[in-house]
Formats: sequence, C-alpha cells, structure tokens
Amino acid sequence: MKTLIYSALTAVTLILASCTSTAPVDRSKIPTPGAAPKIQIGQYQMFSLENGLKVIVVENRKLPRVSYSINLDIDPVLEGDKAGYTGFAGELLGAGTASKSKAQIDEQTDYLGASLSTSSDGIFGSCLKKHDDEFLALMSDVLLNPTFPQEELDKSKKQAQSSLVNEKTDPGSISSKIGSLLKYGKSHPYGEFMTESTLEKITRDDLVNYYNTFFKPNVAYLVIVGDITAEEAKAQANQYFGAWKRGNVNSMKYTTPVAPAANQVAFVPVPGAVQSVIDVTYPIDLKPGTQEAIVANVLNNILGGSGFQARLMQNLREDKAFTYGAYSEISNDELVGYFSAGASVRNEVTDSAVVEFLYEMERIVNEPVADSTLQTVKNIMTGSFARSLERPQTIANFAFNIEKYGLPKDYYETYLQKLNAITAADVQALAKKLIKPKNAYITIVGNKEVVDKLNRFAASGKVDLYNPDGTVFVDLKPVPAGVTAQSVIDAYVNALGGKAKISSIKSFDQTGKMAMGPMNLDMNVKMKDNRKLLTTVKMGAMDLMKQVFDGDKGKMSQMGQSQDLGPDEINDIRKQIEIAPEANYSNGKTKLDLKGIDIIDGEEAYLMEITDETGEMTTTYFSVKTGLKLKDLATQTEGGESMTIEVIYKDYKEFGGVKFPTLVKTNAGGQAFDVTTMDIIINPSLEDTLFKVD
Repeated sequence: MKTLIYSALTAVTLILASCTSTAPVDRSKIPTPGAAPKIQIGQYQMFSLENGLKVIVVENRKLPRVSYSINLDIDPVLEGDKAGYTGFAGELLGAGTASKSKAQIDEQTDYLGASLSTSSDGIFGSCLKKHDDEFLALMSDVLLNPTFPQEELDKSKKQAQSSLVNEKTDPGSISSKIGSLLKYGKSHPYGEFMTESTLEKITRDDLVNYYNTFFKPNVAYLVIVGDITAEEAKAQANQYFGAWKRGNVNSMKYTTPVAPAANQVAFVPVPGAVQSVIDVTYPIDLKPGTQEAIVANVLNNILGGSGFQARLMQNLREDKAFTYGAYSEISNDELVGYFSAGASVRNEVTDSAVVEFLYEMERIVNEPVADSTLQTVKNIMTGSFARSLERPQTIANFAFNIEKYGLPKDYYETYLQKLNAITAADVQALAKKLIKPKNAYITIVGNKEVVDKLNRFAASGKVDLYNPDGTVFVDLKPVPAGVTAQSVIDAYVNALGGKAKISSIKSFDQTGKMAMGPMNLDMNVKMKDNRKLLTTVKMGAMDLMKQVFDGDKGKMSQMGQSQDLGPDEINDIRKQIEIAPEANYSNGKTKLDLKGIDIIDGEEAYLMEITDETGEMTTTYFSVKTGLKLKDLATQTEGGESMTIEVIYKDYKEFGGVKFPTLVKTNAGGQAFDVTTMDIIINPSLEDTLFKVD
C-alpha cells in the first residue's frame, strides 16, 4: 500500500512539473506582471420616481440588513457672514419632527436596533430587514417633516462655541482653516469656516430656509443596499418618499481658484508650541472619474501615500527623523481639487523640513519613477481595490458615482486595466502638471521663534503672519520702560492679596461645579498643610473620580478602579497644591521671559514665557489693567503628536483675603470643561484621615 501511494504521489509531481516551464527560474529578476484580471462588479438596478428622485438598488442577501441613503446632488453654498449654518441644518434635520422629539427619534432608532444620521447633503439609515417598514416610516418622517427645534440649535451652538475655543490653540485645526482660506479665498465656499462671529449670527430661520431651498427629490439619489429586491425597493421608495415635493434648485457658479504665481509663506503663531505643523498646498484642476484621477492616485502613493514606502515618509521620517509621519494628498473634485503635503516637525527643524518637502516635489517632477517602484504601488492599489469589492456598499458607491458624474458603465469593471496600463511616463507627465513646488502656499503653524528662517521660501522674501481666524496678525506691542518680568509677577501676587496673605493659607475646602458637555458634575477639593490634597468629582451620589495625595504618595480611583500615581502625576499635584507658585519665582529657579503686550478678549495682557526648573514651559497672560492672570498655554507632546492645553481664568473673587478665579475654562485635545467655584473655606480643620492613601 505504501508503495502504491508513493508511486501515485510521484506521478502527480511529475505531471505538475510537466505543466510548468521547463526553464529554471531566475530569482534575480522581478517577475513580469501578468495582465490585469477582469473584475466582475455586482450589478445594480436604477429607476426614478415621478417626483424626480433617482433610486439605485444593490441587492445583497448575505445579511438580513438593508441600508437607505438619501444624497443631494447640489453645489456647495457660500454662507458668508453666517458660515457654519448648513452644517447645523444637516445636524438638526434629525433633531425633531412635527410628531416626534429628538429623544423619541433616538429611542425608536435604538429600539429597532437601527442607525440613523443626517447631514447637510442627506440622510443615512440602516436596519434589520424585518424592521424595514417601521424604520422607513421613521426615516421619511425625519426627512420630510423636520422642525429644527430652537432649543436643539441652542445646544448645538453652545457645543460649537466650546469647539471653536479649543480650535484657536489646536495647530492642526488652525492649519486646515488657513490652508483652505488661502487655497480658495473667502468668496468660495471651500474657503469658508465657522468663527465665533459667524456662529453668533446663525438663526433657526437660516436652517429652515436651507432645507426648503435644497432638500428636493429631483436633485437627490436614494441608494438602497442589502437584503431587498428591486421590486420591493420600488414599492418602498414610492410609499415613503413618493410624497416628497419636487422644486427648482438653482446651480451655483464660482470663480475657479488657481495656484499662486509664486510661493507664499503663511505663518500662524501659537505661543509655546514645540512643533510646527507644515502644509504645502494649492488648488488643482482634477475632475473625478477621469484617467488623470487614477494616475494622480498612483502619483500620490509614490510621493506621500499612507505606506512607509512613500518618498516623503522615507525622507522626513526614516532618513532625517524630523517627524513621525509625512504625507501628501491629491484630491479630485467637480469644482476644484487640491494638493497638500505636510507633517508636524520639531521647531528646530522646521526650515529643514520645508526644504525636503520642496525637494521631493521637484524630484518627482524631474525624475522618472523606477519601474519597480511603480509596479509595487500598482500592486498595493490592486489589492486595496479588490478588498473593497467585498463590501456591498462599495458597489453602491460605484453606482452612485457612475450616475452622478456620467461615467462609462464599465468604468469600475475596467479600473484594473486602466491602472495596469499606467507607465512611468504617465506619472511624470501628470506630476509636471499637478506638482508645483514653485507655486504653493506654504502654511506653518507653530512657535514664532522659527519665522526668520522661513523668509527664504517666500518669493517676496517675507513671511505673511496670520491669526488663527485668518485675519492679519498684529505683532506684540513693546513693554513700557521700567516694566520687567519680575514686576509683572509682583503685580499679579499683589493683585491676589499679597505674599503675606497667600502664605497665611495653610488649608482650604473648595466646592464647585464641573461642566463637561451636557454633564454637570459636583467637585470638591481639599488641601491641608500645603502638601496634602483630596479631589473628588461626583455625579449625584455616584463617585466618578477620587484623587488623594498624602504628601508622599497618591492614588487615583475612577468608576471603581484605582491605581497608584506615578512620579509625573505626583509632580503635577504638587504644583496644584500651590495657591500662587508665582510668589516664589524670585528664588531664581524659574526662568521668566517677558515677550510683549498682546490682546486677550479685547483686553491688553503681558505675554510671558515661564520655564520651570524641569524645563517645562508655559505661556502666561497677565492683565495690564488688573495684574491678574488671564490665561495659561502649555504644549504636551506624546507619540509624535503635540497637544496644546489652554486654561482661562475668569471672575476673580476674594476668599479669606486672597482672590481666586471662580470660573476656570480648560481646553485640551478637543476636550473642554469648565469649573465654577461656589465657595472656598479658608484654613478649615481637616482630619488627616481624609488624605490617607489605602
């Protein structure tokens, strides 16, 4: 038996060998790529309702779920002095109908195990097949009968206000806004962004008018994907969306932005920043669904795509160690696309990093791409495209794009053939058209100390300075004669009540409220002997957080779980214990650098950089008029990403002869919370057991 099996295996091996090339394999050569495989894209059905709503149906029976998406095909709207209102219109579309409140909509969505979201250009929902009729009744009610409740708008505007405050000090957000403003200009909808001024002007009528003007079925697509037939979809579309009234929607015309005639450098100062956010950007003419769009994707993957093989990543991270990641993007759009290449780098290498960005842009224009590099990128893109076909929603997106942009019906079926046909000459030709190292907006957000090294990159020889809101930056006013860093600190200590009064406080018991978004929490802080601290945060009777420090060691407890405090956390607590550490700055251990006079919320303030004995720097603003501290700015860097922490001090009141800010607003990493002090008891009798670390 063993002999027979062995003979059979030998025979099979010989047969397989005879079916392959008899020539030996030369492993020193890269195999020649075969022809691109023919892709069978799933079919879709399309029809229109009498009201003009175009319906696309993609049937997929793998899971008993169905998704429904309404997409408006409209031009972007120029919002002007109310920039941001279309976003609120989309958000509040699902905030209430004539018969249901937002809470009732959310409750019913959860009960059905469904999802429902709205935006300024449509609505999306997904549910189990067995609940489709009940869900569509809800979805169509949201779409056709929104009420845009004033109270929900007030909540959303309040949340947006908090976000705007944080964005003022977030280098990434600032870079995005300034780049858009420069690329497109204020007269183009892509160049607009919401500010505190535009937010204040937005009313409910703006939302209602936007909805009534643009939410029309004759400029919309309904895309249905999942466990459903075309016949079922047609019946549902007529039943739930057939009553939607059609109307005229005017198209918008805008002047097409173009790249600058020569390089311009725009800088936004962020005091205390330890990194610079660099973005080399400009508008481009690149339409969706063209062969150029496919070549551009290849070009971008070579230059600065997401992989480690990209040139920008290899240069700025792997070779120079300037950053954790450097990337580029070539975006197509019906109106106007854009090019962008950027990274966050250390302050001291900002100018060197700009040199490397421009070098790599020049190189991809002037040097043909190696065939091996091109083939590697095409292989990666082929694999990514093939994996995307596993998702039914991909087929729906393809169908939507074909109909919206008027693409050939076989555009995606022949995508891999078009990709495989791209040559190094094609990539270089498009690079010469789209990559403009001498016609870019070079935007940099960071510490102003690096500005002088950047003048050489501007064709004018001078960097343009901007504020985070896009207005022209006004430099600091000089400090009057006789005013020094120490005199500003002394004025602050005296404004609080004086060093003697501050030193007389050995303990305190502070009660207050902490607001984090919609949550209002109770907060209590106890300090004893200028070395022990107990902080508790509660929601009603429930302890959310407890932090205790006995002067040597500490522990943090959150939601029933606790851990010992590390050295860095203990150092932070020791700083918190000090009522006014500024009172001891004259000891020489702290470096004070008075930069000038800035404007904070319309008030003149001394801007001072304060570096403690550990090397940690904080930018602090002291009121010229009152001497009191108005704001602290500090930057933390972790994992290559920097985060600016802003703390604003308001409403000073006297307790025991010393002034404390009774409203402290903190913004850090996109999170904002306010602490309002209700009362402070000075020098109370506090038991040591309160500060015991278990």
